[in-house]
Amino acid sequence: MYFGQFLVGMSATTILVAVWTYIATGSFWVALAWTAVVLIVLQVGYFVLVLGLIHRRAQDAAMSPDAVNPVPPLHRDGVRF
Repeated sequence: MYFGQFLVGMSATTILVAVWTYIATGSFWVALAWTAVVLIVLQVGYFVLVLGLIHRRAQDAAMSPDAVNPVPPLHRDGVRF
């Protein structure tokens, strides 16, 4: 998942929860509290997702037979720094 897609989804979810809670309770402060809870839950979920992706990538690299790439990354396109 790209960060831009996450931001759009997080914003839409947050606005939906804020409006829904305000309509259901009629209280601005309750809606604000629920919105803060939703933002925290979404951030924690995104952080766990990113950690899972990093962990999976590290496991795949450790399990591959040729984990060391013989070609340095700065020399692949012919440009030398």
